[in-house]
Amino acid sequence: MTIAELRDTLLPLIREKIPAEKAAWTPRGEVAQLAKQLVATYTAANNLELTLLDQRDLVTALVNGFLGGVSPQQRAAAAAAVGTAAPVAPAPEAKGDVAAQPEEPDPTHAAYARNPARVTIENAKNKLQPIILTRIDTSAAARMKREDLAHDLIVLLADLLQEEKIQLNISEREELVKQLLDDMLGLGPLEPLLADDTISEIMINGPKRIFIENKGKLVLSDVQFRDNAHVHAVATRIVTAIGRRIDESSPLCDARLLDGSRVNIIIPPLAIDGPTITIRKFSKKKITLDTMQKFGSISPSMAKLLRVCGRCRLNILISGGTGSGKTTLLNALSQMIDHGERVVTIEDAAELQLQQPHVVRLETRPANLEGGGEVTMRDLVKNALRMRPDRIIVGETRGGEALDMLQAMNTGHDGSMSTVHANRPREALMRLENLVGMASSNLSPRAIRQQISAAVDMIVQVSRMRDGSRRITYITELTGMEGEVVTMQDLYTCEVTGEAPDGKLVVEFKNHGHRPHCLPKAAYFGLEKQLLEALEE
Repeated sequence: MTIAELRDTLLPLIREKIPAEKAAWTPRGEVAQLAKQLVATYTAANNLELTLLDQRDLVTALVNGFLGGVSPQQRAAAAAAVGTAAPVAPAPEAKGDVAAQPEEPDPTHAAYARNPARVTIENAKNKLQPIILTRIDTSAAARMKREDLAHDLIVLLADLLQEEKIQLNISEREELVKQLLDDMLGLGPLEPLLADDTISEIMINGPKRIFIENKGKLVLSDVQFRDNAHVHAVATRIVTAIGRRIDESSPLCDARLLDGSRVNIIIPPLAIDGPTITIRKFSKKKITLDTMQKFGSISPSMAKLLRVCGRCRLNILISGGTGSGKTTLLNALSQMIDHGERVVTIEDAAELQLQQPHVVRLETRPANLEGGGEVTMRDLVKNALRMRPDRIIVGETRGGEALDMLQAMNTGHDGSMSTVHANRPREALMRLENLVGMASSNLSPRAIRQQISAAVDMIVQVSRMRDGSRRITYITELTGMEGEVVTMQDLYTCEVTGEAPDGKLVVEFKNHGHRPHCLPKAAYFGLEKQLLEALEE
């Protein structure tokens, strides 16, 4: 019989001896002792031969199976049955300046209830990790491949477990090695969250409160750091990988992970409750207009319209709120760029994932310790104009670079794209006007608006709706000026028409039937027919 079959056979026997009302109070050690007796009795009665390692794995499986079936609600019900609160581990007695730690984990702890083996592994890790760091060359370990370091850790760990008289089964040892590797080579507790493709955002509000965004909804994760120092160490590892720093003199930092995920870090004294890290993950699967159409973020005719707009080199401004999907849409639109064009991308932290062969990626640089050496977005936009680009893509326009971006769009760099934070297309124009005004006080409001109306062809508004979904809500075209006002026309809008029983919003993508102002440009590229077909569907 396999270990799994023996566990399924013996688990009901344990439940017979420990009734449900008592299970909520029974210590792990008592359950383990009973499991050992049952394993010994059953194997002897059935002439089964198990190695000591198999016996230990079977006992662990029985204990975890038994305690894993006892929920926090059952513990609370058991407490209510005897008219008292659930038992709480006594407060550690202070010895000098150091608090005595309990030898056994509290089985009523939430983490223990979710995964009984987890607390045991964490205790072993807390005890062994400082010893391991004294016995290895950490600088050499940081340069080793993960597989080679794992092999060395397994050998070292076997000796330490014997020295410290700590008993862990095979699965627990593997988990311990994985956690040690994540701390030494990766981002520690964040590694499982980064590996989970269903998670789109990770928000660390101090060491014990880590929220994740899953399918547009925020939930509290059970992952935790040891303390603020542990969070700060992970933050430092992230920023040093791209040549930046995070300390009291520079407590704010925008960074990126190796896979392109965007990271924002803020530490004390600005973050009162400890280091705060926000990670915006990007799907490993490339999001295209077809994918967005499949998810209901856009209608088929809107997708066709945007494909034509991308190919006929319209200057497009993508507008939206935080987390609405502006960068994702920018990546999708960039796939319409011809592979023969030279594209220059400019970002604070490089995150765009263009697939063209001729892409030059530029990234800003913060000031050094002496306050010099800073390279801003505006510096990079000015430099990009000397690099003979066919298109310039600015990851996010939020400062004086707006003026240089408009001038680039007006001087032969058609097909350029950027994003801006705004809730409506008209508000996007107002924000762009304000940003240009910040860069140059010599331009009148009318002159700024004339530059905007001449440079920007289309605004695509993307929104994150209350059901967590992200949809394109406006495709709006700039048509010129009337007096002091920039004139616009909506080609498509998204209207909410109801709500499904599952809480998902029901929307309608409305075609307003306007003749596109960009028709002459589409005709120049031979795409006039496709453009009209997209607007007639």
